Amino acid sequence: MKYYSLNKNASKVSFKEAVIQGLAPDKGLYFPENIIPLDGDFFKNIENLSNETIALETIKQFVGDAIPETVLKQIIAETLCFDFPLVEVEKNIYSLELFHGPTMAFKDVGARFMARCLAYFNKDKADSKNTVLVATSGDTGGAVASGFLGVAGVDVVILYPSGKVSDIQERQLTTLGQNITALEVDGVFDDCQDMVKKAFLDEDLHHKNLTSANSINIARWLPQMFYFFFAYKALKKYNLPITVSCPSGNFGNICAGIMAKRLGLPIAHFVASTNVNDTVPRFLEDGNYDPKPSKATISNAMDVGNPSNFIRIQELYHNDLGEFEKDFSSFTFSDDATTAAMKAIYKTNGYIAEPHGAVGYLGLKKQLKTVDENIGIFLETAHPIKFLDIVEPILGVTLAVPQQIESVLGKEKKSLKIGSYAELKDFLR
Repeated sequence: MKYYSLNKNASKVSFKEAVIQGLAPDKGLYFPENIIPLDGDFFKNIENLSNETIALETIKQFVGDAIPETVLKQIIAETLCFDFPLVEVEKNIYSLELFHGPTMAFKDVGARFMARCLAYFNKDKADSKNTVLVATSGDTGGAVASGFLGVAGVDVVILYPSGKVSDIQERQLTTLGQNITALEVDGVFDDCQDMVKKAFLDEDLHHKNLTSANSINIARWLPQMFYFFFAYKALKKYNLPITVSCPSGNFGNICAGIMAKRLGLPIAHFVASTNVNDTVPRFLEDGNYDPKPSKATISNAMDVGNPSNFIRIQELYHNDLGEFEKDFSSFTFSDDATTAAMKAIYKTNGYIAEPHGAVGYLGLKKQLKTVDENIGIFLETAHPIKFLDIVEPILGVTLAVPQQIESVLGKEKKSLKIGSYAELKDFLR
């Protein structure tokens, strides 16, 4: 499998090269040269397959011969070491819980997969290192820190916006030490992401072997297809069309879902549900892609003004707005609407949704009003405990602290404050 840059001005590369480089030399995101649909028998028998078998069949064409299948199976087994339950919160409406991993966020899947791929590629390079550079609006940092902790030959540098992630999210990325360094940026997530992209293209830093663990990296992005297949496996028996709503910030998750559909997964419709950072909903209304500076909300992991992965979605739909509208919608919701949804979900059956899941629920409900009987899925991308300062007062509840979170609460935060790209460059050098 070869990968090409979406800016169309760089050489094609292998899976290994794309993972190590992160971003193409022409500043473009990498995209697979071919997407070969899976055999029909795979979907006919999917309910009889293990999650590990499903994941292997889903990902192996994209890895190609870069990793032996025996090693790839082991990477998948170590990645999928937790459950992905579906919880019915209303008739025919399910929450797909993606927060049962070590950092209690959906990004554990991609981070663990990428860390193990990079460790395999570095196994014979005892005298050289890669530096993983990552920007986070919340959960990416913790998942990457956990996934790469102690991985030989890899240093991890995480940029996060000061004062704009929750206390628990901050602790997960600032308390681990070892090969993990946190840089606290005076700015918003888009500033962090811009610094990361600039560093990749800085010739003075090429000797640092920089790569990204954001969803711009194919090894972080593609494994997110897995849980869409797992959800279909669980719901196939109902024989109803399925609509999936993804709370969306950088749009990597929903892009992976659309990739799964390109592989043949029978998903009828996707909804990209956003907070007030509404670049994509506005694009679908007028065809004008006009990024704005991000605004702070209670669903902070989605506070992204210029979502990196949307260009991949545009490629999947051949930049045709008419194609978008066939099976893709995007809606924007305020903090007030999000709060009301959290209360409504809790009142219905006692289910506790955090703000991002509540935005996903709102988008799902809006889309389902336009279709006949469907099964609806909204993604719960992080455990409510990660937003306890928001969830507890809104719902009037006290959340139990899971073991994964308890383990970081007593640790000392260690971060370095920076305010400019020059300071990041000085640190990396």
